[in-house]
Amino acid sequence: TIRRIAAMLSIPLTVGGGIRTIDDAAAAFDAGADKVAINSAALATPALITAIARRYGSQAAVVAIDAKWHDGRAVVFGRSGTAASAREAISWAREAEAMGAGELLLTSIDRDGTKSGFDCALTEAVSNAVRIPVIASGGAGTREHFADVFTSGCADAALAASIFHFSEHAVPDLKRWLMSQGIPMRMLPAE
Repeated sequence: TIRRIAAMLSIPLTVGGGIRTIDDAAAAFDAGADKVAINSAALATPALITAIARRYGSQAAVVAIDAKWHDGRAVVFGRSGTAASAREAISWAREAEAMGAGELLLTSIDRDGTKSGFDCALTEAVSNAVRIPVIASGGAGTREHFADVFTSGCADAALAASIFHFSEHAVPDLKRWLMSQGIPMRMLPAE
């Protein structure tokens, strides 16, 4: 699947899910991935971040952080948001960066699927704690939500799923609108 998708793309491909070892990462890269995203495996074995970064470069090592607010703390979860860890989002972000992560994919479990907007407070706190790019995820429902997460200065990129899957918004249209708001976007020739 990765090989077929990579052959059709002219943009970088990040592969996540099921990457538990350096061999799993190697297989994804060999199939055409530009980056791999790890979450549960990174929580269980933080040295995997370093192994991927040393072999493929930090730019290829994305650490996914799924966080949920509990008693005023952003608790990190693994296993698709079902298993709470003892880690807190800001300290885990710093540790992941120190281990070699080149990007963080930060998902607000509280906002995921709600279409109520990104958790800009969480994203800003993590972004301010690290020097690497942070991708905001969870909560996108309108084009204004994207503008908010970018203009607040808390995210370097933003991820969304359901608003695109159900044809509520088209990616090129969103990019054009964000550009009209003064937010730089990379447009592909076909867009």
